[in-house]
Amino acid sequence: MDQFTLNLIVVGLTFALYIGIAIWARAGSTAEFYAAGRGVNPIMNGMATGADWMSAASFISMAGIIALAPAGGYTQSAFLMGWTGGYVLLALLLAPYLRKFGKFTVPEFIGDRFYSGTARLVAVVCLIVISVTYVIGQMRGVGVTFSRFLEVSTDMGLYIGAAIVFAYAVLGGMKGITYTQVAQYVVLIIAYTIPAIFISLNLTGSFLPQLGLIGSYVPQGGDVSMLQKLDQVVTELGFTAYTADTSNMFNMILFTMSLMIGTAGLPHVIIRFFTVPRVADARSSAGWALVFIALLYTVAPAVGAMARLNLTTTFWPNAVAGNALDGDALSLEAINSDPNLSWINTWKATGLLQFEDLNGDGKIQYYNDKNEAVAAIATERGWAGNEVTKIDNDIMVLANPEIARLPGWVIALVAAGGLAAALSTAAGLLLAISSAISHDLIKGSINPNISEKGELLAARISMAFAIVVATYLGLNPPGFAAQVVALAFGLAAATIFPALMMGIFSKRINKEGAIAGMLAGLVFTAVYIFLYLGWFFIPGTNVYENVPANHFFGISPLSIGTVGAVVNFGVAYVISAMTKEPPQEVVDLVESIRIPKGAGAATHH
Repeated sequence: MDQFTLNLIVVGLTFALYIGIAIWARAGSTAEFYAAGRGVNPIMNGMATGADWMSAASFISMAGIIALAPAGGYTQSAFLMGWTGGYVLLALLLAPYLRKFGKFTVPEFIGDRFYSGTARLVAVVCLIVISVTYVIGQMRGVGVTFSRFLEVSTDMGLYIGAAIVFAYAVLGGMKGITYTQVAQYVVLIIAYTIPAIFISLNLTGSFLPQLGLIGSYVPQGGDVSMLQKLDQVVTELGFTAYTADTSNMFNMILFTMSLMIGTAGLPHVIIRFFTVPRVADARSSAGWALVFIALLYTVAPAVGAMARLNLTTTFWPNAVAGNALDGDALSLEAINSDPNLSWINTWKATGLLQFEDLNGDGKIQYYNDKNEAVAAIATERGWAGNEVTKIDNDIMVLANPEIARLPGWVIALVAAGGLAAALSTAAGLLLAISSAISHDLIKGSINPNISEKGELLAARISMAFAIVVATYLGLNPPGFAAQVVALAFGLAAATIFPALMMGIFSKRINKEGAIAGMLAGLVFTAVYIFLYLGWFFIPGTNVYENVPANHFFGISPLSIGTVGAVVNFGVAYVISAMTKEPPQEVVDLVESIRIPKGAGAATHH
């Protein structure tokens, strides 16, 4: 059976599973559409949360960012620490209290706690900006994965992905999405770990990739560790040592913190904790989510390092046994004739991998031509520059099984996993957008007397509209789409997270303070990100520079969310101190959220 047919069968079976689950779990009420009827088991909710959270960025891009970072892989560990650390904040500081409040959406909590329709509307605006920005990347990830594995255009892949999401999200709402995400988690975690196990066994002899990362390099007799070998190969070719610490520590701390509080403030993640029966289950769900996420996140550094080593030694075959530059570079003849190297031309056709024989010697020299010592050797040997002109982050995980020459079914599984990761997060984001429109805008402001049936119809129409907009933006991404991580996390960190924290833990913050704080955080963060647009993005690649010197105090736009959060907190406290105290019933409400009553049951409805 050829690879295309295998891909089609595996991906088709997973899609049939998702749509079947959606039909089985069709939402029949607004409670089921928004919060799955609050009947989801905490372990299943943890699994669904893991799928909701682990997007195309986690599955497809993160290991690629770690693998290809120009400053070495070490500096990108902030992604791992920040994204998982956010769940600790969620479990301890937000999830149980928000579940105890007993509402459907984040803006609804902010509107009630700060006794203001304006506060609710500001939260809706922040939520929509965060979610729409984030969903562009997911839709793009769907298009890229489809274009490579099902041999259709990126645009056609996007249309197919949108149709699948439409089928299960509009039908099932949160209820359908939850059970679909459980299935998607199983698909994506198997798809991520099986290739990693194979590759770890090949390179290090270790069954566990986590141990393989620090294990011996088997192809060279086990005399050096895998990371030592990787450092040796990349430094010899003029790149920064993979394990080198070249970070600006102040910026790295701010970046990690921005990812943590951004994660804890992402609306599509928070609403998952409204689906469990009891308050205690919300905290338990966050704990389980962290376990399920850790299964992928502890494997990602190994995947990144091993992918980088495999890719480099593919272009310099002699590097496996000894010194790369002492041997011949990969020949064009081998690329065109060896079936084990057919992946190179396949990925070149997608535009995500580019190479060019600049000196006409029939070989492809891959090295850092900006490094003076290596450039001198290159000139001496008649090389005309680095001939691998583009390696996109996003190919590293998807191409990894092909680079490592794994069986065809593993390649098909990775295709299904990449699609599961992108689709699960897209569905969660689209639900957050549609519930903000139908529940917070239509029911909360425009038509408070709308019937349950009318609201459910409005929710479904809102979801369909959100999918159409997301598809359009995926087809025509705006200029800032490249900065999607910085924008989405920075805005969540600077707007939603501080408002929720002050809403739960401070009785003194009033509506004036909360509104002013959210607006200040939103404006400050958005202006900073757009002010430095392009300054932290290396032209011609999709690799983020760590800290260019021309940033204010060396703070990159990826890290500014932390400062935006401080601005939000500061403005909210100052304005609240200058204005009237919140009414007594709001003070009582804060007390009731924080103090447990009954056996962990939700007390406020």
